[in-house]
Amino acid sequence: MLIVLSPAKRLDFTEADPALPATKRRFREDTASLARTARGRTVAELRRLMSISDDLARLNRERFQAFDADSTDGVQATFAFAGDVYEGLKARELDETGLTFAQDHIRILSGLYGLLRPLDRIQPYRLEMGTRLKTRRGNSLYDFWGDRISKQLNADAEGMADRTLVNLASQEYFGAVDAKALKLPVVTPHFREAKDGESRIISFFAKRARGAMARFAVEERIEKAVDLKAFDRDGYRFDKAGSTDVDWIFTRTGNS
Repeated sequence: MLIVLSPAKRLDFTEADPALPATKRRFREDTASLARTARGRTVAELRRLMSISDDLARLNRERFQAFDADSTDGVQATFAFAGDVYEGLKARELDETGLTFAQDHIRILSGLYGLLRPLDRIQPYRLEMGTRLKTRRGNSLYDFWGDRISKQLNADAEGMADRTLVNLASQEYFGAVDAKALKLPVVTPHFREAKDGESRIISFFAKRARGAMARFAVEERIEKAVDLKAFDRDGYRFDKAGSTDVDWIFTRTGNS
């Protein structure tokens, strides 16, 4: 079983325990190519391209100017991302055994890095997958990554007893997984809040729950996707009646 997560805009580059393991990224040439392309954009172009403020555009231009694709500096990805998903994952609280399990079973989709393992070191950046950055491969990051991410996921799942891909990423990021090239069955958990006889998805809670499910998988050492149906963190329960084979619904009451 492999789990895919989205990255986060909010970052925390506080150095983790130096004794913890770290790994070198894959897709180094692809990342270097993207960084060179982004480095050539002005502050105004980055602001329009990424729909961000002038201050954020200046910050990210500085990041791209300083980016070194060959550097081994940085912080492990699962520690560096600090958004809602990662508050649910709480990776900095995992011991080395838990981090090793996460390294084998969790992947993080990234506009700049393609596909990250939790312990891959990264540098500060912002480049969302939906960004329409024109490169020689096309007009968007989806065009740029093509089938590369899917092929790597196929390779990473080789030898696993259960080769199911559990999609805990957003639609924007999972869109970078080329369905034609992917050779793995996919299931997508959905997290809903119930109130007055109805249920709905609330983004903030759903993001936290995605991270919490990934944490549940690590703590329970879950190897088979079907065992994720036992997920019961923060009051969620699997809704068998509302689920299908590929879309799994988890519902809780009292937080909407």
